[in-house]
Amino acid sequence: MTAGSTAGESTAAGGRASRPVRILLADDQPLLRTGFRMVLGAEEDLDIVGEAGDGAEAVDLARRLLPDVVLMDIRMPRLDGVAATRAIVDARLPVRVLILTTFDLDEYVVGALRAGASGFLAKDVPADDLVAAIRTVAAGEAVVAPRILKRLLDRFADALPDPAAAPPRALDVLTEREREVLLQVARGLSNAEIARALSVSETTVKTHVGHVLTKLGLRDRVQAVVLAYESGLVRPRG
Repeated sequence: MTAGSTAGESTAAGGRASRPVRILLADDQPLLRTGFRMVLGAEEDLDIVGEAGDGAEAVDLARRLLPDVVLMDIRMPRLDGVAATRAIVDARLPVRVLILTTFDLDEYVVGALRAGASGFLAKDVPADDLVAAIRTVAAGEAVVAPRILKRLLDRFADALPDPAAAPPRALDVLTEREREVLLQVARGLSNAEIARALSVSETTVKTHVGHVLTKLGLRDRVQAVVLAYESGLVRPRG
């Protein structure tokens, strides 16, 4: 799992530093919610404020409790995780959604990202990675799990544009360096890894990522990854 920040995202991190990250658990399996509660409850800076057993309840609790992060399962009764995420994002709540998925349900993840999720993890993610991802998302950043992303994009490769075609006009607003940074973001690299690859400072990378998001009207680097593949700027490797 790789996560990175943008220049415009650091403010959110500072804004939440003085209090615990408030989390809403949304999963239709009580046993899994209990497991998450045990893992996350052991962290002093994480506070579970509610639990939802289906997507509709998750949306309702998100509206009433305004948690920092909703840990959202994909498949749930009444309203699935994709629809619930879309409802939360469309309501413009100050709430970010972190999706949990399994490899046999990959087709749902693209829908979740398009709906406005701030990232996604496999359900078998190690506890430490789950905790780190929640903190990252709460800080206003996005979490990209490269191994899941590659599997997704390999599956949908035939539907992606021809890479030999000219880049879409929307990308014309980017400088050559910004496009290069976008390519590295799409490959799942963190800001620190991009800095090493391009021999520039991490601060410079954060600035470039911020410019890319602003120019393309994207919310975070997860949306940037999806756009890079959907536009044909990058294609899955065989």
